[in-house]
Amino acid sequence: MGRSRNTRRRSAAETVTEAVDGGLAQLVPDPDRSRAWTLLIDGAPQSHVDLDDPAYLSFEYQRRLGHVIDLVAPTGKPVQAVHLGGGALTLARYVAATRPRSTQQVVERDAGLVQLVRRELPLDSGARIRVRSADARAGLAKVPDGWADLVVADVFSGARTPAHLTTTEFLDEVRRVLKPSGVYAANVADGGPLAHLRGQIATAAARFGEVALIADAAVLRGKRFGNAVLVASELPLPLAELTRRVACDPHPGRVEHGRELTGFTGGAAPVTDEAAVASPAPPPAVFR
Repeated sequence: MGRSRNTRRRSAAETVTEAVDGGLAQLVPDPDRSRAWTLLIDGAPQSHVDLDDPAYLSFEYQRRLGHVIDLVAPTGKPVQAVHLGGGALTLARYVAATRPRSTQQVVERDAGLVQLVRRELPLDSGARIRVRSADARAGLAKVPDGWADLVVADVFSGARTPAHLTTTEFLDEVRRVLKPSGVYAANVADGGPLAHLRGQIATAAARFGEVALIADAAVLRGKRFGNAVLVASELPLPLAELTRRVACDPHPGRVEHGRELTGFTGGAAPVTDEAAVASPAPPPAVFR
């Protein structure tokens, strides 16, 4: 915050380094893909984008969110999507590539990051993607009732999800924005003892009729700090196909739902605005 914007520089390897509102951003070229880049903020990997193949999802959690996107509507059908947290706009690009003519709104608080990504990793001219620089919850409040087929939450500030994006009141806004058949998907990061993750499951279950969780077994056992994808809807979720796809990933995961997922929460209470705290910070070793 408040850092000078004149720190931008390119190394011989064409890494782009620039101070943005949320810290020091780096766009690092992928040595295996000619027009692909990894976005890091203060050394923490945030996004990966392949400009030649925007349907390619490198990060494990983004691939799992991609499965949700694939199943939210029939293959290729345009959707209306809201992305809370933009990063390098990886998932918005994915929707545009796999579901042409989709209409999308991205809410990303870091205006400096938005400018950097637009300049260095320009969007396809035909993509119907509107990017708004605003707080995620404030931006969500401006989306019309019942507009979205899909709301994706992937918001981190200093590697932590802000407290006001973890609550039942926040999910009330998500539900307002979703169509009756709409789907909510969130990237949740946690490690043992998994109190944050359990609370997020309980919070989603308090506002949606159907909830599922996608994660590695090691994360579910609290053995490793990592990402889980929380999926919720009022209508039944495509669990069989979601389970099949997640099991076939390069790093296979599990899909938990029903009584097993309820048991996993261990009686955790839904999180409210009054009691909310930010998600836990990852251990330093996670990004080494």
